[in-house]
Amino acid sequence: MESVGSKHVQRSQATRAALVAAARRLFGERGYANVGTEEIVRAAGVTRGALYHQFRDKTDLFDATVRTVEAEVTERIAARMRAGAADPVAALRTGARAFLDAFAEPDVERVLLLDAPGVLGWRRWREIGQEYGLGVITSALEAAMAAGVMTVQPVVPLAHLLLGALDEAALKAAHAEDPEAARTEMAEALDSLLTGLLIRKDI
Repeated sequence: MESVGSKHVQRSQATRAALVAAARRLFGERGYANVGTEEIVRAAGVTRGALYHQFRDKTDLFDATVRTVEAEVTERIAARMRAGAADPVAALRTGARAFLDAFAEPDVERVLLLDAPGVLGWRRWREIGQEYGLGVITSALEAAMAAGVMTVQPVVPLAHLLLGALDEAALKAAHAEDPEAARTEMAEALDSLLTGLLIRKDI
């Protein structure tokens, strides 16, 4: 038999999930500045008091939304790397393209690239990106080094550099006059960057 405390925790978790889901949809459609908290609580089917019980303010809710989107995008990228890559180098290349494709989706682009740096600040934006994306890149680099196709070197600094390059590529495409052409150029540049890390350049 469930305790009262257990039911309270479940209700609280459900309320939080409903708020984040509503916020994600609305922020993704119209952007942080164009969505008010009243609209979010109506969409979530909860009270305004429930929102402030779960989150300090609208920015705190947006922080949770960014984390949710980052987690989902990272899992999708990792899944593509696992499914479509026969070797560590292919996995890295697949991951780079998957990253650019994911960040081209209008709701992801708006939340993670156009709004998050300004609303949360560059430092917090980078912290969230590193929390979710750094592990995937690190694992792929370690696999490439273990397979003997990449020079063994400190992995963490290299992973940070590659994550920064991916973020910059996505930002460049997001702000370009022709985003699709910019993504193609960035994908080619990232591929060249990865090729330069290989022991054998013909892989």
